[in-house]
Amino acid sequence: MTAFRFAQRAAGARRLRRAFAAIAALWGAFNPLAAQATRDSTRAARDTVRSLEGVTVRAIRWGDDAPVSQSTLGPREIEQRNLGQDIPLLLQGTPSLTIKSETGSPWGYSYVRLRGMEHRRLNFTMDGIPLNDPEDHVLYFADFPDLSNSIQSVQVQRGVGTSSAGVAAYAGSVNLETVSLAGHPRALDVQLQAGAFASRRGSVEYHSGLLPSRLAFYGRGSALTTDGYRRHAGIDGRSLFLSGGWFGDRDIVKLTYTAGSFADTMAYTGATLAQLNLDRRHNPLNPAERDEFGERLLSVAYTRALGVRSSIATTVYRIAAAGDFDVCLARCDSAAPGLQNFNLDFAWLGVTSAWSWSGDGLRISAGGNANTYARDHSAYARPNLTTPLYFNTGHKRDVSGFVKAARDVGALTLFGDLQLRAASFRYTPDANAGIAGLGMDWSFVNPKGGITWHIASLLSAYASYGVHTREPGREDMFAGFDNVDMRNVAFVGTLDRIRPERVRDLEAGLRMATTRLSAAVNLFDMRFEHEILPIGVLSNIGTPLRKNVPQSRRRGVELDAAIHALPSLQLGGNATLMTSRIAEYTNRQGMVFRDVPALLTPRFMSAQRITWSPARALSLGVEGRYAGASQLTNADDPSLVLPATWQVDASITAQRGRHRLTLFGNNLGNSRGYSTGNVSSSGRARYFVLAPLNLHLLAQVVY
Repeated sequence: MTAFRFAQRAAGARRLRRAFAAIAALWGAFNPLAAQATRDSTRAARDTVRSLEGVTVRAIRWGDDAPVSQSTLGPREIEQRNLGQDIPLLLQGTPSLTIKSETGSPWGYSYVRLRGMEHRRLNFTMDGIPLNDPEDHVLYFADFPDLSNSIQSVQVQRGVGTSSAGVAAYAGSVNLETVSLAGHPRALDVQLQAGAFASRRGSVEYHSGLLPSRLAFYGRGSALTTDGYRRHAGIDGRSLFLSGGWFGDRDIVKLTYTAGSFADTMAYTGATLAQLNLDRRHNPLNPAERDEFGERLLSVAYTRALGVRSSIATTVYRIAAAGDFDVCLARCDSAAPGLQNFNLDFAWLGVTSAWSWSGDGLRISAGGNANTYARDHSAYARPNLTTPLYFNTGHKRDVSGFVKAARDVGALTLFGDLQLRAASFRYTPDANAGIAGLGMDWSFVNPKGGITWHIASLLSAYASYGVHTREPGREDMFAGFDNVDMRNVAFVGTLDRIRPERVRDLEAGLRMATTRLSAAVNLFDMRFEHEILPIGVLSNIGTPLRKNVPQSRRRGVELDAAIHALPSLQLGGNATLMTSRIAEYTNRQGMVFRDVPALLTPRFMSAQRITWSPARALSLGVEGRYAGASQLTNADDPSLVLPATWQVDASITAQRGRHRLTLFGNNLGNSRGYSTGNVSSSGRARYFVLAPLNLHLLAQVVY
């Protein structure tokens, strides 16, 4: 009976909604002024919410007039480059940036180096949400397969840049902006991809656009798999991205959820030249060494226009991940498995907020972020997965705030930026560790200031100076150990043994933009105190250990230009000429090194790109990337060098109506170079090879 009454009420409600819709339609048909007013109101609402939707991203990026070195990939560039690869590979060709790929395929663990500095020294955010792991500052994009399909823009700021949320930028920052809900028309996008190394990917995404109900939705589901180029480096990934929002005249409420799962057999160790001469695909890790992780991000954002000139946005988020990986610490065969299983499980809760105001010649942004984080670490000796060898927990809390302001004075724009940040780390040891808990507290003041001179409407010059200080990660403080107890606590020492690292960054440049030509030149001088650098020793699982170096520096010039030579032809390129020096350091063996170059920092790197569209339905893109030789250690050893590498990729796209077909070709010249390298515990050079010529075909249908 209850079900019958419920059905009756539901049917009545549907009839009532249809009646109101019919009345509205008749009113619009017989009252053109009312219909036009409705269309104008809807159009105005869409324009307002499109502007409001990116408040937090704009507050972090600030704008094109910021006196910093920056590059932005917009929707068109991402569409041209995207074959579902991880974010670091999507950024290939960006000035001063090199990529490490462990598997040799577009998927799997890959990392960014900016101006020669590793990815843990970059600040990563997505829609203003910090992504760097609070304990170790790392970010594994492999945990979110196919995320690039849900990104509409990426900005890379080189140097200290402008203040962001989370850990302070050291080498630079990368902030991602996810797809717009209100700004995207209704569409259904289906992608199927197949290619070399048994690579396959499928993706389905749907945009609702802004509906009359003022709701908008977006969803994407993806699955990918590949054997990888290197031996037993297979990957299996799944991901889901969902977002929805309500868009009022002055308010937005937006919910975002993304989740990914990732499993692979590991390939984080390079191969020696002797091994590669026998087998270019050699992977020295045992096939039994594998990992599997899942990560989830949930956020709720509220944005409100506080009038014509001001707006505020606040996002509450939760990030969680769990997984395990196996490492061979002894013989790994059927007689003696020798596998140790490591488990990680963390939860991270935070809030980030940004307020912006603009008036006559004055613009101000202020923001803050607070988060709390806990990660459990445990290990087991296979096959016993019930009794842990240890179980400990790391806790991290972080509170930061920034204020940015720009003032126009004639042809000059004065810019100031101040970030205050406090962080704390607490370690809860295993119940049987025999030691008390450990902890550290830090507080930082990170100021930046600059000036932009608008020489002409199309030409400007800028200069800026900034200071950033950031704390060491857990791995550095614990000397590579995952568990600290009475057996190693004396060796590890006090946590303040590793000091926070500081950079003083001077940037200056020229920017020009016309309808056919854009060009930029940037000079930088980065001086470091207590930089945390590898010291030539590996941890028990093969990762580099680091220590403070009193003084070091990086100086260089960056050039970036693009020209529309013809309406159908665009040429682009960038180049970086750079020097790096470490004044002095002593390694663990007591050897002293003075005035040596920093590892994996090429003196010269460049990228060149041609895009040609001979017909409306056909386009061709070719990109070359060159990285000069660099050292594999900080000891300036001529026998431990990463050779120079030049690689050419290309794509050709044919489109007819809703159907698009793209053929990607990677390493067309069949370069036998390397993406990066490291050194084994025995002192031998090891390399991560570039995969030979490989093709991937992407079919796409948009409804």
